[in-house]
Amino acid sequence: MEDQLKTKKKMEQQQQQLLHFCDSKHPLVFQTGLYGSRTCCGCQELVYGTWYWCSRDGCPTYYHHKSCAELPLGLHHPLHSIHPLILSPYQIDYGKDIQFSNCLLCNESRNQYTYRCFRCDFNLHFTCASLPLTTMEAEFHDHPLTPILKSFTFTCDICGKEGKGMPYLCNLCSFWVHGRCASFPRMVKVVRHKHLLHLTHSSLEFHQPDTRFCQICVRKVDTRYGLYYCSRCDFVAHLNCAVDGRNKENINLKEFKDVDEVPELNESADSATYEVKKSNMKEDGTQIVEEIKHFSHRHDLKLTNEVPNNQICDGCVRAILTPYYSCVKCEFFLHESCAKLPPKKRHPLHQHPLVLLPMSTYFWCQACYRDFNGLAYGCKKCSFYLDVHCSLISDILTHKGHEHPLILSYTTQKQKCSCCSNESEQVFCCSTCEFALDYKCATLPHSARYNQHEHPFTLCYRPEDDSGEYYCDICEEERDSKQWFYYCEDCSYPAHSKCILGEYPNCKGW
Repeated sequence: MEDQLKTKKKMEQQQQQLLHFCDSKHPLVFQTGLYGSRTCCGCQELVYGTWYWCSRDGCPTYYHHKSCAELPLGLHHPLHSIHPLILSPYQIDYGKDIQFSNCLLCNESRNQYTYRCFRCDFNLHFTCASLPLTTMEAEFHDHPLTPILKSFTFTCDICGKEGKGMPYLCNLCSFWVHGRCASFPRMVKVVRHKHLLHLTHSSLEFHQPDTRFCQICVRKVDTRYGLYYCSRCDFVAHLNCAVDGRNKENINLKEFKDVDEVPELNESADSATYEVKKSNMKEDGTQIVEEIKHFSHRHDLKLTNEVPNNQICDGCVRAILTPYYSCVKCEFFLHESCAKLPPKKRHPLHQHPLVLLPMSTYFWCQACYRDFNGLAYGCKKCSFYLDVHCSLISDILTHKGHEHPLILSYTTQKQKCSCCSNESEQVFCCSTCEFALDYKCATLPHSARYNQHEHPFTLCYRPEDDSGEYYCDICEEERDSKQWFYYCEDCSYPAHSKCILGEYPNCKGW
């Protein structure tokens, strides 16, 4: 009986493995469950649901959606009936040069698997190869679309791009569209907005072309073509931004009517974060919680208003300010605001609710790219973590260092921060001028202490004078006049932010 169970288990394991052309040496292992932080090698979208991957140490980590991993290795297609097409990687090696292969149907060179005839240099993206060559229905258009099986130059009425390819046509509306663009959903739900967004095209919602910017990437939107729009809030988003796996919420839209809001997460603090041990009522009816048992510490914590002596909060890893909770048995300090952080919250950088986690040896914040060992908001399924400061910033930021509101831009293209010149995929952009701010600079403390210096340093956004020569008085190296710095006005003492804060400013005891 035991041998039969072992044989059955071995057969099940073998059935859950797949030999794939991307890694012919090792089988890909089948997995189930939500993932979301890796990219599929086949379609370049984030991996969710059921998927395959190569788990061997020292081997390139190949991740695939189940559907992408199980694509047929060859097929016959009506657009190239004389030869079979072979499934191939998206890169083609022409001697020393690696090039993307252009798809005959969409005439684009996207980095996804391609069905290819090597004898005729004929290529079809596997997503284009699956498009119907008969009449198709688009969710956002009232009439059927007919494929034109001839390649010519046209402008797509959805994406607005002019190029050579094989379009789909609505004869009643003279509506031309790429096959890929015809597959855009009629509605989407993005993390950044509480209402459903509807695909709008041909300026149906806009009486004339106007200057709009996408509220996901903070770049201009051409309102003459397709976009996703919320008419209740005047929220506009590019098509590709709204359907990007990092921005789109994976929910069943059939559960919601067109005008319904998706229920928001309850972010109120409750007994999941701390238990009240002792409290008093003031004369005005305000309750003062004097003693708590916080989930992150083994001892009770008492509220104090005494001025601390250069102590650091174990929650946010910043200098302690009153009021705060402290432990009488050990060196543990927690701002009152940190103690009252909600146990769960949503954040515009992640599709899933984030859970408040206790202190650890260290986390790596995926907003500011810094190590930290304080409280964290995290999604363990996706290995996504944020420090307290980054978790508190919403997608619209008002900062003392810039005169206009800043909007979070989350794209696949890196953008340069105006304050430190580092590049990041997630920066706060100004829709009025060419200013950008990354999370690392956005969360710099407005004041800081340095060793035994008697005065605090203040974060400054412009050069302290017009001398044209700027140096750090700590490392004595030159400073970039465009970059923010810390300054002691009493001593006329300027310094780099890295020199004031150290290499690990979000790690206590490092």
